[in-house]
Amino acid sequence: MSSCGVLVVAGTHGNEVNAPWLLQQWQACPDLIDAAGLSVQRVIGNPEALYRRCRYVDRDLNRCFLPDQLEREASGLEFQRAGELLRLHGANGEHPCAVALDLHSTTAAMGNSLVVYGRRPADLALAALVQGALGLPIYLHEADLQQTGFLVESWPCGLVIEVGPVPQGVLNARVVEQTRLGLETCLTVLGQARRGSARLPDALVVHRHLGSRDLPKSDKGEPQALVHPELQGRDWQGIAPGQAMFRAADGSDRSEVLVEGEIPVFVNEAAYTEKSIAFSLTRREVWPVEATWLPALQQLLSAV
Repeated sequence: MSSCGVLVVAGTHGNEVNAPWLLQQWQACPDLIDAAGLSVQRVIGNPEALYRRCRYVDRDLNRCFLPDQLEREASGLEFQRAGELLRLHGANGEHPCAVALDLHSTTAAMGNSLVVYGRRPADLALAALVQGALGLPIYLHEADLQQTGFLVESWPCGLVIEVGPVPQGVLNARVVEQTRLGLETCLTVLGQARRGSARLPDALVVHRHLGSRDLPKSDKGEPQALVHPELQGRDWQGIAPGQAMFRAADGSDRSEVLVEGEIPVFVNEAAYTEKSIAFSLTRREVWPVEATWLPALQQLLSAV
């Protein structure tokens, strides 16, 4: 069976409660969000974790979409859920989808942003269309062997919407509304692409992932310093080489060896503590839009 829908996922992480609340309201009131004439499947990514109000039960679901692990039917609730989502809504699933939109929130001062994994033409076309409509920054995550298995990579086209900052487990009307705006804009531009009326901007602005940094730690893994107050809350803002990145309890500052033009994102994201990430570094790049991007997206949508 060929792909023929758009999958909207909320609650991939169970302590990110705003997108699930929006999805539940949309299911109760179908006119809440304009689906732009598309066939939309709406799911809670990790319902058990949402029920428990925790990020995950056994393992981060958004790192469980690993083909080799899924082929071996790896144990654990999240691996089982990843396989179930693919069986139900994968490109060849029971209710097949060509595009996956994964809704997230962050505790970091990221504002509203888009996340793209790799450089698939259809992904870049969708990101460019949304950026052209809303002007959102795009975090391009690639070439990081420590962070793999993301949900949207398992669909022919996928995009993450990040909204914040908001504490974990807290419902916030602003975050809900901005999530709704981001989702509805994605559906609008997908509908335009399907009808042949979409127009890509001349350029795509991305912040390309360079790597991540952890807090200074002792041999026992205990933090020896905090994110520096002059770095805290400065996501998407450039930093000078030699600028202090961490501050110890005695007030002394510590720097990282950085290259001019490196820009931090996900600064002090609460969920990344377990992943030994205090912040990630990016470089802002402006790419010309390629002629192959939009046709790749339109081909996927031709049956939607």
